[in-house]
Amino acid sequence: MSLARAAVLLGVWGSLQAFEIVEKENIFQRTPCPAFLMFDNAAYLADMSFELPCHCKPEEVPAVVWYYQKHLGSSHTTILTDFDGHVLTEAAHVRVGSDLLARFSIRMFSLLVFRAQPKDSGLYFCGTRKGDYFYAYDVDIQSGEGMVATFKDLGQEPFSDEYRGGLRVFTTFWEWTPCDRCGVRGEQWRIGLCYLQSPDLSPRFLKTLPDVVSCGSRAVPRKLQALAKDHTPELLVQSCMEPCQNVTTVRRGVMAILNYVSKVGRRPWVPPVPIQYHQQRLGHGLIISCPGARPEHAVAWDKDQQGFYRTQYLKGVNRSMRVFIDHGNHLHIRFTQLDDRGTYYCWRQGVRIAGFRLGVTSGGRYKVSFSDPEVRSALELTLIGYLLLTAVFITIHLCRCCCYLFRCYPSFSP
Repeated sequence: MSLARAAVLLGVWGSLQAFEIVEKENIFQRTPCPAFLMFDNAAYLADMSFELPCHCKPEEVPAVVWYYQKHLGSSHTTILTDFDGHVLTEAAHVRVGSDLLARFSIRMFSLLVFRAQPKDSGLYFCGTRKGDYFYAYDVDIQSGEGMVATFKDLGQEPFSDEYRGGLRVFTTFWEWTPCDRCGVRGEQWRIGLCYLQSPDLSPRFLKTLPDVVSCGSRAVPRKLQALAKDHTPELLVQSCMEPCQNVTTVRRGVMAILNYVSKVGRRPWVPPVPIQYHQQRLGHGLIISCPGARPEHAVAWDKDQQGFYRTQYLKGVNRSMRVFIDHGNHLHIRFTQLDDRGTYYCWRQGVRIAGFRLGVTSGGRYKVSFSDPEVRSALELTLIGYLLLTAVFITIHLCRCCCYLFRCYPSFSP
């Protein structure tokens, strides 16, 4: 018995050792704040969303306050948070034209900016409500207007570096996106932003490489910014081919009547992806957005069996294009025509996620088309419901007739 007790105690002690709780390391304890405030350079393309973490703060500070300045030393400073450091904003509620104060959020000491615009470029400070700064960023938001697209399949090459005296202007490319389609020929691209190298930069700004910052950084003197303003962001595009993953998607939320109808008859047509139906006036413009897509995502558009490839449909390839894709992954249709009717499918990160069925009308009244699956399903359900009600009505009257016959002509035993 004593040996058994000893074995049990050893087992319990070993279990306690195996499930020992280890506290998560506090990054603020191992990241001391710099004695002299420096600015961390970061560059993004317009309409992108980004996060600025506050990498250091004293442990006795329970909440941080974020500040914004357009230029270093400016007398106008904007406070981007309440003094408790709690501001929550959902990205889905943010619009393109909204002000900066309506497009940011504070979460776990980090500043999140949604759909950034070139006017948001400037200096962002992480500090206290008293105005003490701990960490700072130099953010450069570069406009997508005038972006140059380079297609590797056509033998095109990106712009070469520009040298103007001691100034070097070049493009720094991000990583390649995933293939935007699967199972068929797709495309992938990488975004390139403008950077420059010069020994005349301000020493207060942190640099990944020696004397290298983005072209719109506050570390660049104004005379050098004027020399680099003509170097626009670039987009490098190439073809790709990826197989589709064999993933079975279980669709939920189907009504019980559809399940019953599928047992007694033919199951109504159900699209492979969610489809939205829209009627558009003839000759009016239309912009279609892919749900949940951002400018840095790999997004593709198809119409029925036709693929819209950026080699032919990217904005700026042809100035006379009526249908094109902009740099924010939106599909534009100018002056809607009758042959624009059809189903437009959206791919995001190589997966087809949504459809957009477009109908074109010549007048203001809505015209019902029996070619729409939704209309056919509604008619089928209406007809089946009518037949069920008719069967119930006939059954009730048959029962009443039987009761009447048995009551009027009772049976007599001999």
